[in-house]
Amino acid sequence: MSDTAKTSRAGVPERPTLDGLEDPWARRWQEEGTYAFDRSKQRSDVYAIDTPPPTVSGELHMGHVFSYTHTDTVARFQRMRGKAVFYPMGWDDNGLPTERRVQNVYGVRPDPALPYDPDWTAPATPVNDDARKNPTAISRRNFIELCELLTASDEQVFEALWRRLGLSVDWSLTYTTIGRVARAASQRAFLRNLARGEAYQAEAPTLWDVGFATAVAQAELEDRERPGAYHRLRFAGPDGREVLIDTTRPELLPACVALVCHPDDERYADLVGAAVRTPVFGVEVPVRAHPLADPAKGTGIAMVCTFGDLTDVTWWRDLELATRVVIGRDGRLLPEPPAGVPAQPYAALAGQAVNGARRTVVALLADAGALVGEPRPITHPVKFYEKGDRPLEIVSTRQWYLRNGGRDGRLRDELLARGRELRWVPEHMRHRYEHWVGGLTGDWLVSRQRFFGVPVPVWYRLDDIGEPDWSQPLTPEESLLPVDPSSEPPPGFTESQRGRPGGFVGDPDVLDTWATSSLTPQIVGGWETDDDLFRRVFPMDLRPQGQEIIRTWLFATVVRSHLEHDVLPWRNTVLSGWILDPDRKKMSKSKGNVVTPMELLQRHGSDAVRYWAANGKPGMDLAFDPAQIKVGRRLATKLLNASKFALGLGAADALRAPATEPLDTAMLAELSGLVGTATSAFDGYDHTAALMTTEAFFWRFCDDYIELVKERAYGTGPGADSARAALATALSVQLRLFAPVLPFVTEEVWSWWRYGSVHRAPWPTTYEVGRAVQAPGDPELLRLAADALGQVRRAKSERKLSMKAEVPLAEALGPAALLDQLTLVAADVRAAGRIAKLDLLPDRTPELVIACAF
Repeated sequence: MSDTAKTSRAGVPERPTLDGLEDPWARRWQEEGTYAFDRSKQRSDVYAIDTPPPTVSGELHMGHVFSYTHTDTVARFQRMRGKAVFYPMGWDDNGLPTERRVQNVYGVRPDPALPYDPDWTAPATPVNDDARKNPTAISRRNFIELCELLTASDEQVFEALWRRLGLSVDWSLTYTTIGRVARAASQRAFLRNLARGEAYQAEAPTLWDVGFATAVAQAELEDRERPGAYHRLRFAGPDGREVLIDTTRPELLPACVALVCHPDDERYADLVGAAVRTPVFGVEVPVRAHPLADPAKGTGIAMVCTFGDLTDVTWWRDLELATRVVIGRDGRLLPEPPAGVPAQPYAALAGQAVNGARRTVVALLADAGALVGEPRPITHPVKFYEKGDRPLEIVSTRQWYLRNGGRDGRLRDELLARGRELRWVPEHMRHRYEHWVGGLTGDWLVSRQRFFGVPVPVWYRLDDIGEPDWSQPLTPEESLLPVDPSSEPPPGFTESQRGRPGGFVGDPDVLDTWATSSLTPQIVGGWETDDDLFRRVFPMDLRPQGQEIIRTWLFATVVRSHLEHDVLPWRNTVLSGWILDPDRKKMSKSKGNVVTPMELLQRHGSDAVRYWAANGKPGMDLAFDPAQIKVGRRLATKLLNASKFALGLGAADALRAPATEPLDTAMLAELSGLVGTATSAFDGYDHTAALMTTEAFFWRFCDDYIELVKERAYGTGPGADSARAALATALSVQLRLFAPVLPFVTEEVWSWWRYGSVHRAPWPTTYEVGRAVQAPGDPELLRLAADALGQVRRAKSERKLSMKAEVPLAEALGPAALLDQLTLVAADVRAAGRIAKLDLLPDRTPELVIACAF
């Protein structure tokens, strides 16, 4: 809708208020298609945003309001600059967070062995703690249906909050990461990766979350400080020599495959190449040298187990050691010992959880005289899945991987080069990307042993004894996507052949949620489904996101676009800071210090909350401050009242008339400078600078200019016409400058006197402001007049007089040139200050002094 569209004007209300603006305007924007994407535009006239799809697994919090407000200011600015803004909203509804929420809300757990029950219904209300601790087993398909039911409900709540906040998204473009389009795009991309050799399957040591029973990728790890203890174990070396080992994981002793020391450590040089025997189990293991061994840590020689940590994996791989796996996917020690480990001592450990097995091994060591001293308590970092609550184990599993440069120097260099092509706001965030890419130690593990996700789209032939042929996966044609190998047969087979020798078996895994989210530009842009749309929006212009997911969402999206399209997926990325609580600590659900936004939006108004959010610059943290929200409400209220006053003077009818008086042209000259400054700030993705400069001008406009000019504006003649024309231009421009941050109040005021939506009005230009004056103005004149009026006000205040009190005589002292300037605005100063007589006394003081006689 343009400014000239014949949408009726509301007229100025008798008592304007901020209360209740959000719902009617949100509804009207939707009905009138104010933010609808115009797909007739060419790519050069399109601004496309790859919006972060929030995880639908709980409540939105102030961190969401913070970052999404920033993105919305960009969208609104670009739309007013004449761009067709492609601004979708997505919901990231698949993956572990959703599964956990469903399990907690309904007290269920998925069991793939159970048949689908079409008559099963979910509990009508959330269950209690007892039901959560003893969940009901339901089929995989029933569980997925329950996930879909709950996410659909959550998405409605999320959408209501986003509409209340005033996000200018095109809701017709909404997508979900588990929807049919997203599943097809994810599977299509995976199959193409597979065909090009970028996706591959391998049996390898895998980071494993015991609680979720799934593999975890390197990008999803976090270290948490946990208590532990060093145990000193006595190994038996050649010729009766003792070899002492410090370990925090004595329960992995039966998984020991070697001891390792640094190549330059003279203490153990004679042992390298020899063998020692493990205590309790008596298994012979080699002593090897490796540069990662730390001579200063513990005794300087370490136990290599398969697998205690990622360093064990490195040693195992580099030194080509044997494999003795003892921990299963359930986090318990396997029922049978690995090859070469005697069954008798191992029997005491079989089936135990890790902590129990640790206590048992320590007791066995003590009984055998192989425990030296008492365990020494420590606190040390332990690897966790970022969403898990139990330490990760490393187990050997067959998984799907996607090449990401972790083991390919050429690809790594290409991805680093992509990072340098990208415009980063703020620029220093690029170093986080480069640090992550440079530190990768392996490829991206993209398969997950879960349920509510995009299925890995492959099947495997079964040989004559029913064993799968992993080397030749069966794949569908792209035209058949999306597929679910767990419930559909591959081409050329029937369902009756599932699981039978000579038949097939479907891959039971789903793709990592990031393997879908990394394709958001393709999913929403119509990749391979709407070529015309894809040409208009891809590569996109902007990726806004959190700094903590550079290593996951941003990097993964770069990887997928580089491999599939050989381009960056977007040209710019803007990174958000964090929201801090009043104690300057990051707000997070785990810390219990988050603030949910709906009550704040209802109490203070959405514009006030957006004002607080917009005070946070890209990449900078912002403390949650209710006082700042109140400042935003005061600003929005003042905008209502000042606009009502200006329009009450007749400004609406003087919009395109010229300003002729010196004070008016001075104000407009300053306004022209503001337009240039705010525009440059928005172009640089600095919404905070744009808001601050606009707000500072607005308060001067209200406190100084309006006070100085209102007496003249009430009158008639050329001077009054000039004042009303200047007020009209200033109001029109300022409403548009505030519109990206304060969409509701600016739209409300715009509707009183202008046609169409302020959010479809053209962004103001210095040319537009200059066109409103007959001669160039001098901003210093406004400052001079404001200074003079301010001194008069102070004089009245010091005498405890009303601002309406008459001043019989005032004397203006100062340099002659300054007083010559003052004469140009003297009439407005006299009127505003209620000065009967103003005498000018040049060269009496070095600066302006207004002396009042009462």
